Amino acid sequence: MVTQPSPEASPTQARRVLLISSLAVFAVFLDTTVLFVAFPDIVASFPDVAPSQLSWVLNGYTIMFAALLVPFGRLADRRGHKQTFLAGSMLFTLASLLCAIAPTPLALVAARVVQAAGGAALVPSSLALVLHSTPRPRIPVALAIWGATGAVAGAIGPTLGAAVVETGGWRWVFVLNVPVGLATVLLGRRTLTESNDPSSVVPAPLGVALLVAGSVLVTLGLVRGGDWGWTSTSTVGSVSSGLAVLALFVVHQARTPAPTIDLALFAVRNFRWGNAATMAFGMAFTAMFLSSILFLTSVWGWSILRAGFGVAPGPLLVAVLAPQMGRLAARIGQRPLLVAGGLAFAVGGLYRLLFLGADVAYARDYLPSMLFTGIGVALCLPQLASVVGQSLPANRLGVGGAVNQALRQFAGTIGVALAVGLTAGATSLDDTLARYDRVWWVLVAGGLATTVLAAPLRTGARAAAASPPAAVVVAGGD
Repeated sequence: MVTQPSPEASPTQARRVLLISSLAVFAVFLDTTVLFVAFPDIVASFPDVAPSQLSWVLNGYTIMFAALLVPFGRLADRRGHKQTFLAGSMLFTLASLLCAIAPTPLALVAARVVQAAGGAALVPSSLALVLHSTPRPRIPVALAIWGATGAVAGAIGPTLGAAVVETGGWRWVFVLNVPVGLATVLLGRRTLTESNDPSSVVPAPLGVALLVAGSVLVTLGLVRGGDWGWTSTSTVGSVSSGLAVLALFVVHQARTPAPTIDLALFAVRNFRWGNAATMAFGMAFTAMFLSSILFLTSVWGWSILRAGFGVAPGPLLVAVLAPQMGRLAARIGQRPLLVAGGLAFAVGGLYRLLFLGADVAYARDYLPSMLFTGIGVALCLPQLASVVGQSLPANRLGVGGAVNQALRQFAGTIGVALAVGLTAGATSLDDTLARYDRVWWVLVAGGLATTVLAAPLRTGARAAAASPPAAVVVAGGD
């Protein structure tokens, strides 16, 4: 049977679970972006090692985090969400400490891979804990806060990372995770209650292996495509091989009695369309985030610290608006917010196309676009996690949430590849500006695609009446 939250669950208890879960998620998603600005200092610390080799400090984390999310989400449903969350938090914290004291590049890369494994365990289990502990009427607000925490953490990473590196060096970026991780484990052991699905079958090892291998190959091709060349044999071979392995994974999942992912979940309308919208928005969000830093530093010549503060109004707006939008979603449903948010994000990209140029005019040409995209992120990113989470039966919270986060990670990898690939190789200032215009078109397209993909969602009172029961075999669920 599946452990269920009581209808009389204490609001105080639910808030404590949300705080602990959000604290851990903040550290994980902060770590995915803070290393972008710490990387040059890492390179300087190991002058005898090529930067291309040290890039595995970034790429190893990205690849393993994305690849392990779904298997660990399934493990959380089977073994217990609290148990998996605490184990992931301890592993992430220990690996962070090992990163901080790593004596060699190889040790640092190895510790980053372990850190990614810890993050992949705690993210889907934290979402499941929030869903289990929160009374149904409060779920949209709770998930909006949970989703906003990850969005804000990722967005402030460059600002915080630049400040920490300038004052103490790159090792202190990892030290920051240690007290947060210890607090998460200590508070979690006393506060969290266990939930799981003991009847869930252990996924077949072949399915897990195919999923991890395919994910690694696709992500590897995307993160290394800029260095290898987008049309090179290495890039095309890696991505195409990964897609072929993932196709085999889908075939295997449809036939095995012990699947890693229940493909029938995609028969649920909100799960299907919510994940599609997550892919579209995740790609545009990451492209916007990285290209904003690149534009301010390469075109306007700002320092990384100044650029980090320059993009800060967007994350601050998300932090302020997201909880309010969660309360609004609880009344009217997520679909209107997602439709409006996609349009707002597209307007932010269009504003850059029309006004952003070589002349430094932050308040006139840049800040308005950040406010538009910030509104779009506040309306979309938390609500996407919310609408997908609410579509899941209680015995699939871990793996379903992991699928959503894994797709977001893959979309983010594509966004990074687009931001780098579309802006690289400029030969003049005019050429540089033209290349950034291509990225701004990605923002417009991603925002509009989010609006279109959110239109079929069923949210609000109608969706609540049709939501899946606590434990079902999800099939034909439109």
